[in-house]
Amino acid sequence: MRKLKLDELNRLNLKEFKELEKYPVHIVLDNIRSGVNVGSFFRTADAFALEHIHLCGYTPKPPHAEIFKTAIGSTKTVNWTHTPDVHDSIHQLKKAGCYCIGIEQTDQSILLHQVTHLQTPIALVFGNEVNGLTEGILPLLDEVWEVPQFGTKHSLNVSVCGGIVLWEVIRSLIR
Repeated sequence: MRKLKLDELNRLNLKEFKELEKYPVHIVLDNIRSGVNVGSFFRTADAFALEHIHLCGYTPKPPHAEIFKTAIGSTKTVNWTHTPDVHDSIHQLKKAGCYCIGIEQTDQSILLHQVTHLQTPIALVFGNEVNGLTEGILPLLDEVWEVPQFGTKHSLNVSVCGGIVLWEVIRSLIR
């Protein structure tokens, strides 16, 4: 066994990626504070060839030094928009036919491993690192999913949570 070299990975170039049919998955970031977390979402969206990232509220947007640290060029490949109010973004996505799912701990959350049906196109809404999703958007969501946790902490880092949830969604779509 040996590690593959970069030129053996057969990655797409920018033009090829732009022309690639994307998975019908939208990421909505609701008032994320850290540009590093935002950059991680960009990189994950590129890795999984996702449709779009919606940056809402005070979520940092490119160009931003912290985003560039972790995005490693994916701000050039992934389509994104900024909307000042997350409510507007969710309304637009629903109008476009997206099934909107919040990632949050609520009294009606579905644990990620218990999700049995995936409707597309889908929008996954991730909230602020401290306060989670803006509470006023909960009635707008079609479902809420939760990543089960078994330790002493109450939450995962938002970009780590995003990677877990997005992989499960992509895994379901590529079966």
